[in-house]
Amino acid sequence: MTTIAHSPTTAAQSDDDAAHGARRRGLGFWITRYLPAEIVGTAAMLIAGLGVTIWTGNPAVIALAGLLGETLGFYAVLAITIYIEQAPVSRNRRVAVGRTMMLLVAEFGLAEILDTLLIRPALLMAGVWLLADPLWGLLAGKVIADIVFYAIAAGAFTVTARTGLRDGSRAEEQVS
Repeated sequence: MTTIAHSPTTAAQSDDDAAHGARRRGLGFWITRYLPAEIVGTAAMLIAGLGVTIWTGNPAVIALAGLLGETLGFYAVLAITIYIEQAPVSRNRRVAVGRTMMLLVAEFGLAEILDTLLIRPALLMAGVWLLADPLWGLLAGKVIADIVFYAIAAGAFTVTARTGLRDGSRAEEQVS
């Protein structure tokens, strides 16, 4: 019988593996990760944005309602998605909820601040102002804002994967 000795995986090897996995993520991964949230967020944006046109034609109010609807729909889906990812690497539900909140902030915090306070409102309002139909204005502004948002969020996701925050390896190292 031949015994093969295995060297223990070091933290540096684990980081290298996570970094390599993050680089290999293709378009299919990003679509699977974000498309459900996008669908719900877009539907909520249109319902809220077009819903306020019953009371006003003001592009700023329409854009703000669309922004709020989209944000609520988008993050509801992502909170569930991340919780499902974190439940297996967490000791209990409370830890999974805490990890979910931490990862939502790590992945989307910077992107959301820039998006919510600057980029998306300006682009949604510009879309509603430039295009005669609020439906097409909201959609045009949304698509352009999404490109900027996802460039930032995907980079942050990659950082959380490379640092071990997603798989719980950093938390386990601190406890051990």
